[in-house]
Amino acid sequence: MSATPPNEASRTTPRPGPRNLITDVPGLRVGNAADARLRSGVSVVTGEAPFTASVHVMGGAPGTRETDLLAPDKTVAAVDALVLSGGSAFGLGACDGVMAGLRAAGRGFAVGPVRVLIVPGAILFDLLNGGAKDWQESPYPALGRAALDAAAPEFALGSAGAGTGALTAMLKGGLGSASLLLEGGITVGALVAVNPLGSVTTPGERHFWAAPFEICGEFGGAGSDPRPGPGLQALGASRKAAAMGALVGTNTTIAVVATDAALDKAQCHRLAVAAHDGIARAIVPAHTPYDGDLVFALSTGARAARDDIPAALGHWAAVCLARAIARAVFEASPAEGDLLPCYRQP
Repeated sequence: MSATPPNEASRTTPRPGPRNLITDVPGLRVGNAADARLRSGVSVVTGEAPFTASVHVMGGAPGTRETDLLAPDKTVAAVDALVLSGGSAFGLGACDGVMAGLRAAGRGFAVGPVRVLIVPGAILFDLLNGGAKDWQESPYPALGRAALDAAAPEFALGSAGAGTGALTAMLKGGLGSASLLLEGGITVGALVAVNPLGSVTTPGERHFWAAPFEICGEFGGAGSDPRPGPGLQALGASRKAAAMGALVGTNTTIAVVATDAALDKAQCHRLAVAAHDGIARAIVPAHTPYDGDLVFALSTGARAARDDIPAALGHWAAVCLARAIARAVFEASPAEGDLLPCYRQP
């Protein structure tokens, strides 16, 4: 056992991993697939081996699949993949494509002579973002399979994967990720598709709410809003609401946080709960009745964790998630027919 004092982790400044992606957690891979005409896509988190996972929902309008099995009192011990998808309820079909790919690879847990795949997923609403939604057969199973096939340590951010058609209150949303290397060699990371009712930037759209947590200019280095009380200023009318006809229920931020610290399902659940603080730090307002805000938390179990580590992980997972949300918007790229501008557009 390490001789490091129990409170040493709080005195050590974490730093991003070599990629500053969730895949800095050893053994994890992420795959993206998207359809530019559809303006939607899928992101898949998978690993070299099954991982322990749980989930926590704080939004009022979630769309999910197989999440009940991730409760600490349920019998499923591990899963082979987690899916984030656009497409609203149609996007839950992406899990079918991921299951097909995993089955072909011989994954799943054995039940007699067969193997069963449990692939939890969550969706965001991007059906009114200007993309062509005139398909007769759902494209999401194929997108899910393509995302699984593309899974690798490196992957694109911004207008990619599940973030392809995402929109925030005032700017294009996107797919974001970030990581931290903690004292003792433990890694924590986050992946997020950002499509909220709220804003990711303060009024004026230059400064990110997550600015206090930025590391090395990873989302532009603009710093915190210098005006007094930016959080008390009126946010003004939402461009997103205007572009979509002021419809509610067209939102959601969905995320995965991950670590290689050995956690059981109950500890993963607490990690997911704590990580929601990252959404609240980076999006204003967050967790509204019209968002389906959800965080999956997973542990690969590769590293033994001291007794004090699970408590610290919740904080660092929230920090990673706040940074990942800002990176999603910062990395978004323009496309013809966009309803909203990108952060880096003039």
